[in-house]
Amino acid sequence: MSYRTPYQEKVIKRYYENRDDIMTNKLAMLITDLYLSEGKKRQQIWKRIAAALTNLKVPQSQIDHLISQDNPALLAKYIDKK
Repeated sequence: MSYRTPYQEKVIKRYYENRDDIMTNKLAMLITDLYLSEGKKRQQIWKRIAAALTNLKVPQSQIDHLISQDNPALLAKYIDKK
């Protein structure tokens, strides 16, 4: 018994096919938020960035380096290379 319609199956399939692009776009929005944030909000955004980078299969050592630098420009350059 199928719990999803064929349309829903196609939507899910397209999401997973384009997941890297979706995560890259999400990171771009988070970088913008990072430029404008301070204090606790900035720390929360870095946690969300770390989760997005993990989904993109970026090595943990690279994620830790980007977070320790706390530099949105460096993160933007890294994402631009991908």
